[in-house]
Amino acid sequence: MLTFEEKLTIIESFPELKRNDISLGRVNFHYEESIFDKKIVVYHLHPNGNGFVYAENIDGDYQTDQKGMTNIRDFTEEELRTIITQAIASLSEFKVFEEAWINSEKQILTLIHEYDTWDIYAGDLLDGTYASYNAAADYLQQEGFRRVNNEDVES
Repeated sequence: MLTFEEKLTIIESFPELKRNDISLGRVNFHYEESIFDKKIVVYHLHPNGNGFVYAENIDGDYQTDQKGMTNIRDFTEEELRTIITQAIASLSEFKVFEEAWINSEKQILTLIHEYDTWDIYAGDLLDGTYASYNAAADYLQQEGFRRVNNEDVES
């Protein structure tokens, strides 16, 4: 396990992160250039070596809590550098999620996640906006749509 000082050295090597000392000797690191409201990349790094990194929107096998944080207590230097790089990228790059849905009449609607909403489009026309993927998918299913699959594309 890396020490608190070793973790600090690694984290401070990322010039885009701003250090914020908080209570009980803990330290947070913020990414001020985030395109989202979320700015904390490293959360509650503690002198005992425990701490968290934002991992909600990154690829990898990270267990996250309700805040999207994963515990970095036992991370190696390479693992810590990797997850911080990925966390910064996840707050820098906007990835649009897009999924096609089709009904029995071969009509296609597109479900797109943009920023904080899930929008359904019929061509260029906005059909509906939902707060979650599940709410949008439920609406589409109730209207007789299902996700487009390879067989739909081939026919």
